[in-house]
Amino acid sequence: MEAVGDQRTSGVGRGLWALERRALTAGLVLTTTFIATEALVVITIMPQVARELGGLTLYGWVFSAFMLGSLVGTVAAGREADRTGPARPYLAGVLAFGAGLAVAGVAPSMGVLVVGRFMQGLGAGAVPATAYVAIVRGLPEGLRARMMAVLSTAWVVPGVLGPVLSAQIARSLGWRVVFLGLIPLVGVAAGLAMPALARLGPPAAQPAGEHRLSDAALTAIGAGLLIEAPAARTPLLAAALALAGLAVGLPALRRLLPAGTLSARHGLPATILSRGLLTYAFFGADAFITLAITTVRHHSITVASVVITGSTLTWTAGAWVQARLNSSREGRLFIRAGLVLILGGIAGMVVFLQPGISAASALLVWSVAGFGMGLAFAPTSLLMLQQVAPARTGQASASLNLLDVLGTALGTGLGGAAIALASNQGWALSTAVRIAFALAGAAALAALFVTRRLPLSLAISPAGPAADRVIR
Repeated sequence: MEAVGDQRTSGVGRGLWALERRALTAGLVLTTTFIATEALVVITIMPQVARELGGLTLYGWVFSAFMLGSLVGTVAAGREADRTGPARPYLAGVLAFGAGLAVAGVAPSMGVLVVGRFMQGLGAGAVPATAYVAIVRGLPEGLRARMMAVLSTAWVVPGVLGPVLSAQIARSLGWRVVFLGLIPLVGVAAGLAMPALARLGPPAAQPAGEHRLSDAALTAIGAGLLIEAPAARTPLLAAALALAGLAVGLPALRRLLPAGTLSARHGLPATILSRGLLTYAFFGADAFITLAITTVRHHSITVASVVITGSTLTWTAGAWVQARLNSSREGRLFIRAGLVLILGGIAGMVVFLQPGISAASALLVWSVAGFGMGLAFAPTSLLMLQQVAPARTGQASASLNLLDVLGTALGTGLGGAAIALASNQGWALSTAVRIAFALAGAAALAALFVTRRLPLSLAISPAGPAADRVIR
């Protein structure tokens, strides 16, 4: 084992595509590709799906169910990866994801589609947790930032082709083909990644403590109650749901996170909290971009797909910029700059909702937001990895991804609740979309405040005993 460890900490110059790393890199890239494809095509086709299945009130739940499933899958995979290695939770994840695609592809109603999306989320949540473990244990430190950028690049082909192709396929063959057509890609990715992940084996040291699956489930239930509360038909019921959600979810969430996360304690806790606010800000707006373009402003789904493609490409560009500069710049500088750009993009989309503003402006401002997300996203992952001991990577990455998906779930869910409320109360849809964008902007402002408590630089020594005090 020591010889293998020496090999992994040397030979950085051989790169990610060296023979001993090729299968691992290819498998993780392809896995990221099919998850990226699914995410982008769902955003693109959802207005058409909602019209066909007649469930606009469940629009936000199609996204939130995926994220709440991811929350449970992330914790389960992080536990198992720390116990037995990344191979087993990865395989379980891709099987759940494939089954969820099948359920969504044959869904007769929005309710069944939500169930399929939850199953997809269970599988998708396992991928980042196992990927972080594989990156730490399978790559030398000098290649980790590069691998993060490569995984961001895995969004390029889905970003260029996915939205446009899915719009054409949904128009000509039906949206169900979009879900079902991804299933073979899941099998190919698993075939490439599994042998490389299996060779990593279990960790040398077992973690002293583990996340409890019951806490993950309670957090998901609490978040679901909070998401449903704004759309309740009476103020009393809304208050009851919100209070129940906090009572059920908040204590469980605190047990799942490093001590001090919710109070933004300096270091790892603030890093993890900033990730949740970052994903709330971007995805809480991104989920409603196509709805704003097609339903509020009455442009075609093709126009919406081009906007989604633009933000995906600029996200990748931002990821490569930070990968090239992270050795000489403070990590929190990238995160702050990214948040400012996301906030500007959200403000630009609010302006776009006004009549007479061209669709080109939506492409411009949301591409700016995508570049900001590319700058900010990977540095939070790198800061996390450099503050934990290797034996705790699965648990720490589960905490990071837990707030990652919880932020996205609350962002899309509360925005979706505004859509449902507008539908029930007879409000203009544009008003509901503005509320969703405003909530996302508030999260970006909160994240900017939290960045003051992030570590100064990405150049942090590998975590030692101090890390064990902040990761339970």
